[in-house]
Amino acid sequence: MFDAHDLSSSLEGVRDDHAPEALVFDCERDFETLSPEVAEELGLVVDALEPATYPAEWLPEDAPTLLARYAGSEFTIGMPGDGSIVWTRQAEPPVVLIKARVEGAPEPFLEFLLAEAFVELGLEIPDHFLGFFEEGYRDLDRAVDLGPGDTYQVGAALYDGWIGLHTREVFAGWEDDRPALADAWRDAGDRLEGRVSELPRAVARGETDFADATELACAAIKHDLELPAPFDALDTEAYRDHAPEYAIRWAEKTFDSLAE
Repeated sequence: MFDAHDLSSSLEGVRDDHAPEALVFDCERDFETLSPEVAEELGLVVDALEPATYPAEWLPEDAPTLLARYAGSEFTIGMPGDGSIVWTRQAEPPVVLIKARVEGAPEPFLEFLLAEAFVELGLEIPDHFLGFFEEGYRDLDRAVDLGPGDTYQVGAALYDGWIGLHTREVFAGWEDDRPALADAWRDAGDRLEGRVSELPRAVARGETDFADATELACAAIKHDLELPAPFDALDTEAYRDHAPEYAIRWAEKTFDSLAE
């Protein structure tokens, strides 16, 4: 299931700077969430496994089944919204997994995704947004007037946006010493820019729902793109500094205004 991935010299440098102990593996098949049986195979290639668990009281009563399972005692890796690259600190040393779905992706884009994973690992943040919101996830659930699946998507997006406030300075700093990675970061942002600028109209016309819009806007934060209201309020030092409390307050104000 897991084959060691050879890194370019540029990626070796990023790993050395941010997550020097991280191991990188190609996965034989695609996945959204690895079953405990498969996840435990990592025990053959790492020193130790340290499954994360979260208190049940952090979860709303109607939390998606996958989230409840992830928070419980089962050892799982990967959740909806993780994308093509998954990193985890549930292993010692930490691990970066490349899903099979990346086959055929442009090499510069894959290099950026791996570099991004190393930078995020260097922040020593939780694997999942539940570890970010903690008991505040119930407050987010009350603030977001959507179903449990869409609330999950909004929570994941808000966490991704908060991470982006920390990582984009690193990405921008690659201009001189790692220009190919900087170009890939900018190119990915250019591909998002038009869609982001059209978000208010797309939501108003019913072409994009609010959860999808939040996911797109928060993904754009890492690329330092200009965001339309109400998402521009997330691109602030206040969000970077006050983290989940700010995100919950943003959700409350946003859904109050949508209800008017």
